[in-house]
Formats: sequence, C-alpha cells, structure tokens
Amino acid sequence: MIGRLTGRLAEKNPPQILLDVNGVGYEIDVPMSTFYNLPEAGQEVTLLTHFVVREDGQFLYGFLSQAERFAFKQLLKISGVGARTALSVLSGLSVADLAQAVAAQEAGRLIKVPGIGKKTAERLLLELKGKLADVTPGASLSVAATSQSDIQNALLALGYSERETVSALKQLPAGIGTSEGIRQSLRLLSKV
Repeated sequence: MIGRLTGRLAEKNPPQILLDVNGVGYEIDVPMSTFYNLPEAGQEVTLLTHFVVREDGQFLYGFLSQAERFAFKQLLKISGVGARTALSVLSGLSVADLAQAVAAQEAGRLIKVPGIGKKTAERLLLELKGKLADVTPGASLSVAATSQSDIQNALLALGYSERETVSALKQLPAGIGTSEGIRQSLRLLSKV
C-alpha cells in the first residue's frame, strides 16, 4: 500500500514522528533504533513503511533500513505478536542482535526487552528460526531477498505467470533495488 515516504520531519515524539510529505502530515510509529538515527526536525528523511489496517484504525510504521522492515514483517507473522510488540523488540534489540539471539536460541536476550516474557521469547525464537539467518550487520542479503520477493510479487500482481516471473528475476543483476528491478523485469518480459 504505502511502501516508502520521503518528506520533511515535522515532529519527533517517541515513538511517533510526523512526516510532512508535500503538505500532508503522516503520523508514523518507528522503533527506537530508527528514532535515534533520524535527523533533526525540519530535515528531509526517507522511511520505508509498513501500513496496517485493523478494525480500530489504520497505522503506519516506518524504518530507516530494509533489514528493520523485514524483521518487523517477520515478527508480525508470529501468532500473538502485534505491531506494538514487534516495535518493542526492534527498539530493544538491533536487527543483527535479534538475528544472533535467534541463531543461538538465547531467550535471555529477548526477555530483557520490555513486554517480552519467557514464553513469548521462546515462541519468538522458535518461529523466527532460520528466517533471519541472512541478517547480519551491513549485509545486503536480506535486502536482496526482500527486493527479489517484492519484485516477484509485483510481477505476479500484474498478471505474469510464475514461470515468466522467475525467468525475469534470473536475468536481473544482483542487489538491484525493487523499483529498478520491476522496470527491468517489465522490459525483459515485454520482449518475449
């Protein structure tokens, strides 16, 4: 729905910010890891976003990195983990620390996060096992995997078959961004 926003940072009230995008103010909840790395109010910033619609409202979550958004989405897939809990986890641990805790199955690191008890920590470790393996400091593997997945989903939504989509993805250069990957894929598919 809303995947990225670029605008002027109007207000910073942890954990929420107000982003002015061409005169429209977007209230965006961000993890503290993103909040601490934001520029001063009045500066321009680009955030990757995740839009959630529930019966009690519509919510927009923002992240400075693909890895943070990827981890947030993985956390939301776990039964009983909502956006507030996912933000709390990403506020208490960096994505790399979360990935290391999952790889080592260290529930103690997760229990230190406010709102995460022993049972929730164990469930998170079980559900996330193997899903954050490519996330390491500075790694682009999870970014590339997320980008490839986004490109594939876009092509499928446009009506291309799974076979056509996979064929186009194989021809793309490694580490290509989502929007450029979609453009190049459409060019490749139009030649067929």
